[in-house]
Amino acid sequence: MPNPVARLKCSRALLIGWRALSPFENRLLPPAFVLRIMALRACGLIIFRRHLIPKVDNTTIEFLLLQASDGIHHWTPPKGHVDPGENDLETALRETQEETGIEASQLIVLEGFRRELNYVARKKPKTVIYWLAEVKDYDVEIRLSQEHQAYRWLGLDEACQLAQFEEMKATLQEGHQFLCSTPA
Repeated sequence: MPNPVARLKCSRALLIGWRALSPFENRLLPPAFVLRIMALRACGLIIFRRHLIPKVDNTTIEFLLLQASDGIHHWTPPKGHVDPGENDLETALRETQEETGIEASQLIVLEGFRRELNYVARKKPKTVIYWLAEVKDYDVEIRLSQEHQAYRWLGLDEACQLAQFEEMKATLQEGHQFLCSTPA
């Protein structure tokens, strides 16, 4: 009889969300390995704007949150699943354009801030990568897709109140801290 561990290493395609793992397979593979292979992957941008007098008062930073049209109508930055052949940042820019109407040319993606969130959504593990991006025009027009029913520009405290998930709140706080520690 072939070694079951060797069989699992040779048949990783079976682990890529095509079927649930058996209890035997779950015991053989470390949880982080299973989560990484089976997790849905999404990418997005934490979009922000500053009032005309940057860095005078850090409450002038506002984050863009979108309210989902389905489910629990949660509030998050724009994000979406990675399409075949796309890299993560391309996905984030495409999803932002699809969900808000904001094009890549209207944004400045900041270097030095990239966060990975791992959580369970709809009973499946999910990984979301976020970058910070500033809109070039404070009054940029937002055109929502059918995936969202509302949007709001919010200061940090208000954004954290609307973001129901602790990891999202922490990421917004880390983003705000990053922005306050770097020149505008």
